[in-house]
Amino acid sequence: MRHLALFLSILLLAAPAGAQSLTLKPYKDDLFAYPGLLSGEPGGAYRVVDYREMRDINERDQIPERRVRGAYVSTGVRKVQKDLVLNTDAGAVRHFAVGRTEGAGIILLYLHGQGGSRRQGMDDFTFGGNFNRLKNLMASNGGLYLSPDFSDFGDRGASEIAALINHYVQRSPGARIFVACGSMGGALCWKLAARKDTSAEIDGLLLLGSLWDEGFLASPAFKRRVPVFFGQGSKDPVFPVEKQEAFFRAILAKSKGYPARFVRFETGTHGTPIRMTDWRETLNWMLSAAP
Repeated sequence: MRHLALFLSILLLAAPAGAQSLTLKPYKDDLFAYPGLLSGEPGGAYRVVDYREMRDINERDQIPERRVRGAYVSTGVRKVQKDLVLNTDAGAVRHFAVGRTEGAGIILLYLHGQGGSRRQGMDDFTFGGNFNRLKNLMASNGGLYLSPDFSDFGDRGASEIAALINHYVQRSPGARIFVACGSMGGALCWKLAARKDTSAEIDGLLLLGSLWDEGFLASPAFKRRVPVFFGQGSKDPVFPVEKQEAFFRAILAKSKGYPARFVRFETGTHGTPIRMTDWRETLNWMLSAAP
């Protein structure tokens, strides 16, 4: 028995990142947890979260919407942050990478919206420090966080992101792949879900203040039952919450028990989900529900 225990210990130590428990460890959970639940449905599939601008922006930020208070960030993670260029058949893809570029157990990409760039997802101090938390979560859990540039929100941009995903999948075989899309970036989320190649690699989609696409209901990703998370402000002037909620309900109606969750930030606007989404809670749920 002693020899067996030693053998199992060696196997555990030799196992690649991600082969062990895929549960993200806590990181500043007390600061980033949802401030309060106004209502919800059994199982947590739909929740309405209390959001207050005075508390969640003005009290949280040293300079409202420009610089969060120091307690929310740990900038030491910049030591494992790189600005890279990947040459692919789809073209050169500039991107920031944080964490393990090889042997990662979890990989998350953030795709910005209209007028953004790869730098948005790297900003430690805006959006209440939520991107800094994400960077630290990935780096401290043997993961990789990617924030790329892309040409457009159409087929060309989707091809570039697909090539980027494929490159890192080859360097981290077996890694769980999640794609978070902010605002108009959601168009790429749905295009990736519709591709036969990329849909087989993606293990979860996060739509943050984003749009809907009925075509998802016939996509390869939908057939794989890839988990989908929606975060939406109730006063989003760009993408009305009612339409996104209706799409969420359509997913559940199409496939009973489909792994989809919706968090409605009451009184929140367009950028609220990027600021307020609890990355650790959401990703741990996705890890448990991934196909």
